[in-house]
Parts: sequence; structure tokens; C-alpha cells
Amino acid sequence: MPKTAATPQLAADPSRWKALIFIALAQLMVVLDATIVNIALPSAQTDLGISDGNRQWVITAYALAFGGLLLFGGRIADKWGRKNAFVVGLIGFALASALGGAATGEAMMLGARALQGAFGALLAPAALSLLAVMFTDAKERAKAFGIYGAIAGGGGAVGLILGGVLTEYLNWRWTFFVNIPFAIIAAVGAWLVIRESAGSRNRAPLDIPGVVLSTLGLVSLVYGFTRAESAGWSDGVTVGMFIASAVLLAAFVFVESKVKSPLLPLRVLLERNRGGVYLSLGLAVISMFGLFLFLTYYLQVVKGYSPVMTGFAFLPMIAGMITGSTQIGARLMTRVAPRLLMGPGFLLAATGMLLLTQLEVGSSYPALILPAQLLLGLGMGTAFMPAMSLATHGVNPADAGVASAMVNTSQQVGGAIGTALLNTIAASATTAYLTDHAAEAAAGGAAGKLIQAQAMVEGYSSAIWWAVGILVASSVLALTLINTGRPGAGGPVASGSGSAEDTEVKVPVIAH
Repeated sequence: MPKTAATPQLAADPSRWKALIFIALAQLMVVLDATIVNIALPSAQTDLGISDGNRQWVITAYALAFGGLLLFGGRIADKWGRKNAFVVGLIGFALASALGGAATGEAMMLGARALQGAFGALLAPAALSLLAVMFTDAKERAKAFGIYGAIAGGGGAVGLILGGVLTEYLNWRWTFFVNIPFAIIAAVGAWLVIRESAGSRNRAPLDIPGVVLSTLGLVSLVYGFTRAESAGWSDGVTVGMFIASAVLLAAFVFVESKVKSPLLPLRVLLERNRGGVYLSLGLAVISMFGLFLFLTYYLQVVKGYSPVMTGFAFLPMIAGMITGSTQIGARLMTRVAPRLLMGPGFLLAATGMLLLTQLEVGSSYPALILPAQLLLGLGMGTAFMPAMSLATHGVNPADAGVASAMVNTSQQVGGAIGTALLNTIAASATTAYLTDHAAEAAAGGAAGKLIQAQAMVEGYSSAIWWAVGILVASSVLALTLINTGRPGAGGPVASGSGSAEDTEVKVPVIAH
């Protein structure tokens, strides 16, 4: 094969497998934090005197900072160096976690959560783009992204277990303090083993208008969905946030098409394989976040599980994700086209979700919930792995950070939409059920409690039907939009731009 400009990138980094340990540890910490605090929130709220109206901000402050700053964080990683961004992100996340664990009041807690989100937005895209540029061999890349995909998919469920154990047996503050050893080990290890070529940096000046418009647009979007969950979809502020988001993001796209050095080069978005990943993954995450929410409430409120029991009840899903990602996805990724893993993977997950539409108050965990979680985990794990690898498909290494940030952005926005949309559907179905059974509910006693429980389960079931449809849509999008061949097969590649920067890395053995 004739040499191309990309040939030097094929040299394997001798420390890549050691680096993977620390990158995976950092990713686990970030993903854990998305759910671990949920379990601790009731205890923290009581200790810190946070009002019911403001308690959502413990979650929202993190989500807004993380979701709003991801694109900025991705470009900073490209410009400043991924290793530098990774280590600074870890140190900042550790300090913010220490601040949260030591919080003495509401303001200190909310400030710590916003700082966690900001440093997470620097850390997450740096981690994924480091993998993208360090693993160039197709088979090794498959294994590395298999591990990363399993953590990205299953880490949230692990957070439920760890949060339950720490809150029940120690103190809610440990759900913050536990991040510190994770971050220190990952930062020291990364500093010692990661070697990054300065030639892969993006030296272009920072696109300040793009930073402002994208941050404000994404913050408005995430806050709109978060507010919709509590205030309703017709609330004036909710509607205003959605309108503001649409205007700001449209202005962002216009600016990016005109400026010389855009924050998010449109070629990153318009290439059909990357676009297919962003869309299908974002939709799938809507279903995942909704399911975590409903199953947690079902197991604790309806079935009476303790926080620790609830966390362990999610283990089959974690096992399924790890198996799907490291055994099915990683083994098949070099043999079949990515769409033939993602499409069927999302359909398998939809099958597991379909089982959960049969939830009833007296449903058996071993007979219904366990097999549903296994199917869901296997499907998601199988689909997540090639999705993470394709995040940087056909992209110039100098754009790897911002391309990786788009995956995290699609997941973050998908999570916000999933929590708000599916929770609203569930609440409406529950209200309708109670209205239809008002006389029985008013009777009180055991019969009244049973009607309340049945109403909750009816709401969950209705929302899960929507989640099934969303996963089927994810599968269709993945099968339709993603057309690249298997790594090493020289199938269709970046079709969106045809720029010199994209063709520079179009060699058969790289799945960027």
C-alpha cells in the first residue's frame, strides 16, 4: 500500500494498554457520578437543609455545566493537548468532589456540583479522544473500545450499587469522597504513561462566538428538559428555554459555517457515520436513563427494596453490558460492519425493554426483571462498543477531542430528555389511572395503597412502551445512516466532507 499522510499514526504506542487502565478508571468515575449522587440525595438534603424545590439543582447543576461545556472541553483538549486536559480535568474533579463532600450548606453543595460538571466536561472528551489516537490496530481498538463501552454503558448502574452501600453503611458524603482516590490514581498514572505527540494538537485560535453560543444553547436545552419534568411542558420558562435554545444553536451552526477556525467543524457532524452514531446513541440513552429512574422507584417504593438491594438488583444489566461489549462487540467488530452490531444490539435491548412493559405490582424479579435486564444489557453493550469507536470515524486527529465531545453531548442531552420526557409520560398515565379508580383510591387502607401502587406501575409501563419505540428508532437510524465497512475491510468511509483533513486518515486499518 502506498504511504499516506496517516502512515505515521499507525505506529503503536508502547504504553497504550497501561494508559487504558487509567483512562477507563477516569471514565468510570465520571459515569458513576451521574447516578451515585441520586441515591445519596435524600440524606444530603436533610443534612444540608435543602428545600424540596431546590433539591433538583443538586442534579441539574452538574448536568448543566457538563452538558453545556462539553464542546468547549473537547476543543480545549484538541488545542491544549489531550493528556494535559485529561490530568487537569481529573485534578479539578477531585477538588470539586472534596468540596461537595465537605459541603456545609446548599450554596456550597450546588457550587461543588457545577464545578464537577465543568471539569467532567474537560475530562470526558479527552479520555475518549486519547483512546482514538492511541489504538490504531483494528483488533486492539476493538478490545479497547469494548472495555470503554462496557464502562460507559454499565457505570451508571454500578453507581446505584456503590451509592446505596456508601449511603447505608457510611455516610452520603462518601459518595463524593470516593471520587478522590479514583482521580488521584488516574491522574498520576496518566501523567507517567501517556505520551502524546504535539503534532496532533489543533493550534487554531479559539472560536469565542462559537463557545458562547454553543454553551448557552446547550445549557438552555438541558435546563428546558430538566424544568419540564418538574414544572410541565407548557410552563412559560420551559417554553422560553426551548425557544432560546433553538435560536442559539441555529446561530451557532451559522457562525460555524462562516468562521475560519470553528469550535465544531461542521464536517464532524455531517459525515453520515458519525452523525448516525450521535443520533442513534442519543436516542438509546433516552431509554436507558428513563429505565434507571423507573426501576429504582419500582424496586424501592413498590417492592420495598433497600437502597443496597436496589443497587444489587441492577447487577444483571451490568453483567449483560460487560459481556455484550467485551465478548460480543469486541470479538465481532473486526469481522462485521458496525451497523450490524449497533442495529441488532439496539433491537435486542428493545426486546428486554418490551418484557418490562409487563410489569405488575406482584411481578417476580427472577422471572421478569432479571431476564429483561440481561437482554437490555447485552444489547446495549453490543451497540455501545462500536458506537464509541465510530465517534472519531474519518476525523482529523486534531479534531478528535471535539468529535469525542459530541458523543458525550448526545448522551448528556439524551439523558436529560429521557428523564424529563419519560417521567412526564409516566406521571400522566399514573394520574389517569387514579382518576379512573378514584373511588377505590379514596377507600384508604390496604385497598387504597394497592391502587396507588398499581397506578405507579401503570405509569412506568406506559413510559417503557415509549422507550421500546425509541430503541427501535435507534436501531433503524444505525442501520440506515451508518454505512462504513468493518475495520480493515476498506468499506465506505467518511462521505460527508471530502476534505483533505478527512482523507488524511482514510486508511483501511483505522476506524476513525
